[in-house]
Amino acid sequence: MNDTVQTPAEPEVPAGNPKRRKALTVLAVLVLIAGVGWGAYEWLVASHYEDTDNAYVEGNVIQVTPQTGGTVTAIMADDTDFVHAGVPLVKFDPTDAKVALAQADANLAQTVRQVRTLYANNGTLDAQIKLREADVVRAQSDLGRATEDLKRRESLGASGAVSKEELEHARTQLATARSALAAAQAGVVAAREQLASNESMTEGTTLEHHPSVQAAAAKVREAYLALQRTTIPAPVDGYVARRTVQLGQRVAPGTPLMSIVPLSQVWVDANFKEVQLRNIRIGQPVQLVADVYGGKVEYKGRVVGLAAGTGSAFALLPAQNATGNWIKVVQRLPVRIALDPKQLAQHPLRVGLSMEVTVDVSSKQGKTLADAPTDQAPAQTEVYASQDDGANAEVRRVIAENAGGRAAVGGPGGAAPSHDAAAVAGKPVHPIHSRNVAPAMALN
Repeated sequence: MNDTVQTPAEPEVPAGNPKRRKALTVLAVLVLIAGVGWGAYEWLVASHYEDTDNAYVEGNVIQVTPQTGGTVTAIMADDTDFVHAGVPLVKFDPTDAKVALAQADANLAQTVRQVRTLYANNGTLDAQIKLREADVVRAQSDLGRATEDLKRRESLGASGAVSKEELEHARTQLATARSALAAAQAGVVAAREQLASNESMTEGTTLEHHPSVQAAAAKVREAYLALQRTTIPAPVDGYVARRTVQLGQRVAPGTPLMSIVPLSQVWVDANFKEVQLRNIRIGQPVQLVADVYGGKVEYKGRVVGLAAGTGSAFALLPAQNATGNWIKVVQRLPVRIALDPKQLAQHPLRVGLSMEVTVDVSSKQGKTLADAPTDQAPAQTEVYASQDDGANAEVRRVIAENAGGRAAVGGPGGAAPSHDAAAVAGKPVHPIHSRNVAPAMALN
């Protein structure tokens, strides 16, 4: 027998699938290429942009409020209406304002006539001084005659040619002449003081610029403005929103009636995470897409400023993190972005719409904080300037109607008139001390 033992053969290892190995190799290469491409994109492209979809259109929502109270009689615009600056929006009942203006006009007219009397009295009082001065001259002449008569009678009385009764009568006449001269001189002094007192109320000014007239004119302006303010104009061009005023409503000054939104002046507030702010600078270009238009419309803008604090910092009740249960939350900071006015005119936006914002941060030459205020006012209106012009015209009308053709000329710094005629012609008036007054004779 053959005792040879046969060992079992080892199992054959199946040869690898070359197609599968090739597929895995290709997949690994593709993953590697994708990773390298993604890294290159992040490094070369994505790192130059910061984007967010937490952005909204903002604008000036201008409240229309009355400057005076009244009852609403007309509403000239409603929600969604477009209005131009200066057009009437709401009208109040003007009856009370008209009555107040009529009273102020009457008060100004009366004041003008009273001040005219002051200027006229200057001339009258000046004439009185001249009369009193003439009385002094006449009294001086009488005193001189009485003195000479007494001396003559005293010289004759020594020889007995004049009786004692005649001599006593001459002395009485001398005393009477002295009293008359003293009275005449006192009359001159009193007339001068009265003229000086009257001139103190008219000196250095004219009828139109007299303080009493100016005070009454201020009341007319106040009443005129109150009448003008019964019609409330639109302060700017824009669209009416949130109208709350109703007909017949009694409105107090400062009550919100409606709002005007100038959609040509809107901007975008983009709320970026704090980790995205390190590269954002003022002046960087921005691309924006509005949800209302989709990707078909792309807005161009630029960064004009970063807010001074996060939204939570200015909340009514700021978060208090000094507790043991604190959880860190990434904060967001509003970044203001200005839009192209031409694009806004072609594709208008409304306040509150959502936006997708992408900021090109490749250039970091700008600043993160503005270092100087702008030279121009961000918003202003000239609507209310013409109201005061009308008030001045009303004052001039009332003064002209009551000046009787004697309205003063010149400004408040002109000549100091003392007579009515001087107030009219603007002629200078001689001071009191320059008048020629006869010197008083001695009374002893």
